[in-house]
Amino acid sequence: MTEESSLRERLIDAGVDLVLTEGSASVGLRETARRAGVSHGAPRRYFPTHDALLSAVARRGFEDLGARFEAAVAGTTTPRGQLEALARVYVGYALERRGMFELMFRHDLLDSVPQASDQPRLRESTLPLFGHITALVARCQSERDAAQRTDRPNEAAPPPAVTAAALWSNLHGIAQLWTWGSLQLVLGAPPLGGDPGDDQRDRLIAAVLDAHLGPMTS
Repeated sequence: MTEESSLRERLIDAGVDLVLTEGSASVGLRETARRAGVSHGAPRRYFPTHDALLSAVARRGFEDLGARFEAAVAGTTTPRGQLEALARVYVGYALERRGMFELMFRHDLLDSVPQASDQPRLRESTLPLFGHITALVARCQSERDAAQRTDRPNEAAPPPAVTAAALWSNLHGIAQLWTWGSLQLVLGAPPLGGDPGDDQRDRLIAAVLDAHLGPMTS
């Protein structure tokens, strides 16, 4: 790693630390430079705008989440099992790393400009993860059709990408509403600060999968 790339990574490290400890609103160019131990003008060499820095920090989040996805599906061969594993990781990540999770899905940062010409846009980190979920949904739908012994796909079913988007939306909603304490209230789960309620969240995730993919078959 060159000195230039090392300094850039240090700045991103500082931004990640700020997001995780104080939230994305705390990630300014000056404060990031201070945390990294460099001059306040140094970040401008790598991040022409504040949003460019936030996008780089968010990409770190997607790298982390992607690594967790890979670990979660290791040894799981069925598409339904992999989707369930990914769903649990997704919701768990949202609760564990709230600041990063909120930053990663900021719509206005997906194409933050101007960016350095040699750096990928944030969408290049988000779309592959969604594509992976869509592919698993397509496999689940194919297996369901095969189990029902149909000669062709169910034409009434939405395309895999639409089902994947709806599934993702539901999981995102579980994560956000659990963070706010809303689901604990309506489900009678322990309040914030009490038992983490893994069983309740797992049941919610299972219900979401059943709703979009159909119930598990023996």
